[in-house]
Amino acid sequence: MSEKRLTLIFSGNDFKYELEGVCKLFFPVESFNFLFLDSGGGTLPEDGSDCCLITRLEGRRSTLISVAARIGGRIKTAGERLDSSSDELEKSCEFRLGRLLYRVLSELTGKRPEWGVLTGVRPVKLINKLRGSGLDFDGIRKKLTEEYLVTEEKVRIGYETAVNQDAAVSGMPKDSFSLYVSIPFCPTRCSYCSFVSQTVSSFKKLMPEYVERLCDEIAYTSGLLGGGGPRLDTVYFGGGTPTSLEPGQLDRIMKTIASSFDLSGVREYTVEAGRPDTVTYDKLMVIKENGGGRISVNPQTVHDSVLLQIGRRHTAAQFFESYSLARSVGFKAINVDLIAGLPGDSISGFKESVDRIIELSPENITVHALSVKRASDMMASRDIGDDSLTESMIAYATQRLLLEGYKPYYLYRQKNQLGNQENIGWTRPGLEGIYNINIMEEIQSIVAVGAGGTTKILSGTDPGKGIQRFFNPKYPLDYIRSFDTVLKRKETAMGLLLGSESDKDRK
Repeated sequence: MSEKRLTLIFSGNDFKYELEGVCKLFFPVESFNFLFLDSGGGTLPEDGSDCCLITRLEGRRSTLISVAARIGGRIKTAGERLDSSSDELEKSCEFRLGRLLYRVLSELTGKRPEWGVLTGVRPVKLINKLRGSGLDFDGIRKKLTEEYLVTEEKVRIGYETAVNQDAAVSGMPKDSFSLYVSIPFCPTRCSYCSFVSQTVSSFKKLMPEYVERLCDEIAYTSGLLGGGGPRLDTVYFGGGTPTSLEPGQLDRIMKTIASSFDLSGVREYTVEAGRPDTVTYDKLMVIKENGGGRISVNPQTVHDSVLLQIGRRHTAAQFFESYSLARSVGFKAINVDLIAGLPGDSISGFKESVDRIIELSPENITVHALSVKRASDMMASRDIGDDSLTESMIAYATQRLLLEGYKPYYLYRQKNQLGNQENIGWTRPGLEGIYNINIMEEIQSIVAVGAGGTTKILSGTDPGKGIQRFFNPKYPLDYIRSFDTVLKRKETAMGLLLGSESDKDRK
């Protein structure tokens, strides 16, 4: 697949971020050139190149906005006239230009991205905001389909997700936080992955020292919060692949958490065991005996040829063996991940993956639409799947899971997702992953420890607003070498967490 260069020309405006996002709905893995004109005029270049001219011409009484696009030699235009005296003229121009651009590109490409002009990663947050304003489903459906151009199918799945989150959210303890533990190691690097993680073979010697520093950060964080601070609500081990660690290393970290924090009120304790080739009985028992009640075992597909193509060095048979082993240990909930749109996969192959996973009846199934990360090996090789195929895969998974009694409980989107689709966490009723909801809807402070961890502190009483972020160094070696800086940042973050909780008490 050759890389294209679409030129975006902004005349009389600089709405680059939002309108580039709209273009990516149609050309997710392509690069763009940008040109800015001061005046509100201009025409399409005469060289025949692919381009979009986005114009705002503001007058005393009215403002003319327009889009002209040329793709593959074909040209489409659209425009509107707005009242210049509007108090929200800037915001209205940006939104309506995005909608015009969407419609023009849809005509030229034949694509109709199902999430319309919603370019953000958390559409359920918008739906919850509309619910909070008093709109019922019909009102939300009307607004999202008519104003945001979202399809009715996506409105419905987003609305159901929002409703299914209510019980977990309403049960959140006052003055609470979640603890995220970063284990940035994996057996191998998947071709689609851009997460900051190191392969075990390359960094095995570093892992013992990393575990020591991680335990030091956990204990130090606990000391900063003191005995009377906010309550620990959920614990989540992510990565990377936490079960890349040896059983003793995993045990050491979990015991440090138990000795540092009061776990008596923890509603959920999750450890990702995503790669089947890292799952052993000893590791599962360490997780279970230290309080872990939820794990994930993720095949992504049940076809060995696809696994080989994406760089996962395990077989489908290993997944089924690992899942059976995890089930025998007796976890409260097991999650299984699947990815739609993987290179080498087919609609029949993906359907088989969905059907075989449903036969296992895990408590949670997460279905991801492939997101092609710019830092991934897949992007470098241009080995990228098909948009329409991915749409069909997601539609099949949604239909099957609803029929089998699963409920959508969290939903998010990523840049460069094939078919402009989404990731959905599905659950058996009452077994939602609380941490997943918390992080997607930004309704609880999250204290992160380890390399690549981002601590997010919510200030005030309005969830989702006033979030302050504190970043640990991305790479394990940098984390170890700058550990003093890590602790200083944690002092600031924990001071803010304690202050925000006190502020809530006063209010």
